[in-house]
Amino acid sequence: MRGIYTPVTDIRRKVFTEVARMAYEVNELSDYEKLMRELPFKIIPGEEKSLRSSIFLERAIISERVRLAMGMSLRPLDESVPASEGLEHSVIADKYYEPPLINVIKFACNACPEKVIKVTAMCQGCLAHPCQEVCPKHAISFRNGKSHIDQSLCVKCGRCVNSCPYSAIVKTERPCAAACGMGAIHSDEHGRAEIDYDKCVSCGMCLVNCPFGAIVDKGQIFQLIQSIKRGDEVVAIVAPAFINQFPGMTPSKLKEAMRQLGFADVAEVAIGADLHHRRGEGLHGRGSRQDSVHGYVLLPRVERDG
Repeated sequence: MRGIYTPVTDIRRKVFTEVARMAYEVNELSDYEKLMRELPFKIIPGEEKSLRSSIFLERAIISERVRLAMGMSLRPLDESVPASEGLEHSVIADKYYEPPLINVIKFACNACPEKVIKVTAMCQGCLAHPCQEVCPKHAISFRNGKSHIDQSLCVKCGRCVNSCPYSAIVKTERPCAAACGMGAIHSDEHGRAEIDYDKCVSCGMCLVNCPFGAIVDKGQIFQLIQSIKRGDEVVAIVAPAFINQFPGMTPSKLKEAMRQLGFADVAEVAIGADLHHRRGEGLHGRGSRQDSVHGYVLLPRVERDG
């Protein structure tokens, strides 16, 4: 849900904040393990649930989000695996996240119906009943004066939806699947979202559109900070949209803030395209300049804090 600050956005931001803080402040493997166990309690404090059916479920989801933010894989659901499993392979500046990039936290998924057409309480039981007349499968009848759809006959064509003068018939589709332009999302045996990675192009549209925050991408922020702490020259490449995301922000302020975080420099994303173009010219004999770019990190979206 772009442009709307939701509880899902808030949790995502808190997880990345704490993972970044941990990466900057901790050096020992045992301390990382301890913090990974404690972070779900810090992000979801107290004893009462606030977002889901159980506070224990909320914390279990946070634990998986922390792992994914660190570039690690989801834990299996049918085994007892510690939150820090595989940590020793991730506390490395040169570590690349473990594919796949886009992941479904199964126990966070609401198992939304793939596609359904149903009659709401707004049905007026009108005399014309155009919904019944346009249905090609005769799936609509009237019960107690109201329209009723036989789901076993319905083919989800949507003609009844478009014909109802009261907009009393609605067509709903799993948000993640509706947003996927590749048709890569279907249901598993429990009705939960499942991604066909042979079709998935990791565009992230399912992640943005999941209202339950069950689809999460893997991050590299943890390894990025390890690289900065190692002394590597890391340049942040930011999109010009940061001007709108941070009211009152100026390029000079952003540059100084990023340098305080440890980045060697900050550049606007178009510069990378220019360098790539010039390098391409050199490779094809159209230019003599050989630019050397090391340690560039793309920050596609800078979110405002607060």
